[in-house]
Amino acid sequence: MLPVSDGTVAAGLTRRKRAPGKWRCDAGGSEPRPLTPEALPARGSHESERVSGPLSVFVRRLRPLLGFVLLASVRAAVDPAGLAAARACYEGRRPEEARAAFERLAEADPSDPDVNHYLGQLANRRNEPERAVRYFERALAAEPQGARHYHGLGDALGRSAQNAGLLSKFGLAKKCVAAYERAVALAPDHFDYRWSLFEYYRQAPGFAGGGKDKARGEAEAMRRIDPVRARVAFALLHAAKEDYAAAFAEVDAALAVAPDDFVTLYHAGRLAALSGQQIDAGIARLRRCLALPVPLTPPFPDHAVAQLQLGKLLERRGDFAGAREAFTAAVALDPSLEAASDALRRLPAAPASERAP
Repeated sequence: MLPVSDGTVAAGLTRRKRAPGKWRCDAGGSEPRPLTPEALPARGSHESERVSGPLSVFVRRLRPLLGFVLLASVRAAVDPAGLAAARACYEGRRPEEARAAFERLAEADPSDPDVNHYLGQLANRRNEPERAVRYFERALAAEPQGARHYHGLGDALGRSAQNAGLLSKFGLAKKCVAAYERAVALAPDHFDYRWSLFEYYRQAPGFAGGGKDKARGEAEAMRRIDPVRARVAFALLHAAKEDYAAAFAEVDAALAVAPDDFVTLYHAGRLAALSGQQIDAGIARLRRCLALPVPLTPPFPDHAVAQLQLGKLLERRGDFAGAREAFTAAVALDPSLEAASDALRRLPAAPASERAP
């Protein structure tokens, strides 16, 4: 199972001696100090003596209102128990329940970084990148050094680029890679962030910030983090040069250690479809992949693209009925997957005996 970034919600607000007047959020900290008008400086204190005349009167009248505003903001903090329940729905792969739960939490605090992060991830999974961008931007406004938010933002911008017109595509792609690079800069030992950057470098042309040399650099970095999972990256680099023997050697070695890794199984099947080699093994690996839960964090492969690759292999083997079933399942899972729709149209017409009455 691929890890998903998570976060914690502030349990309290505590005052630190190091900087008078500064407030900071601490997970698991002490109870928040009550913010009431009485807790603010007294009228004769040094704070009120810094101004005089009409301005002093204005400040004294404003102070109680400010106290109540601050008190309301503390009370609006997201409930930790509610956040934990919403995350349980997300991690339990109940996306609609998770979405409803996080949206209720957003009503209490629309700026909470955890809530906006998960709403962004859910929007990405629904292929609603514009909405996801807004959620991740809100999360970053509250947590500017949040690597996970930059990673999610990169995913959303990448999806937007895929759907955009030619004039907008380049600008969105540059923003996508900038977000991925920022995520890696903030969390250089996070495998998934480097994987996304690797995939961008591998697929994008040089004028858009991509390049095979950059991709190989990320693969080397991933090998230092997780040598087994990094084998898939090297398999993709070998496949790009049509060195399929070396590519299969990488995925075979990875599966020998982690036979149920979703991403490795998918790419082993895709490699079989791409090369036309090891077709039976590729079919078996994709069917095993389809029996496993989808990784929680986009943009890793999902069941729709696994069905697409399975259909290609079955078509190669001459099993047109099985291929049609796989392509149909892919379209049902992701109606925007044009490759599956095109493959269905290319298949020979089903014999009369196979058609529904």
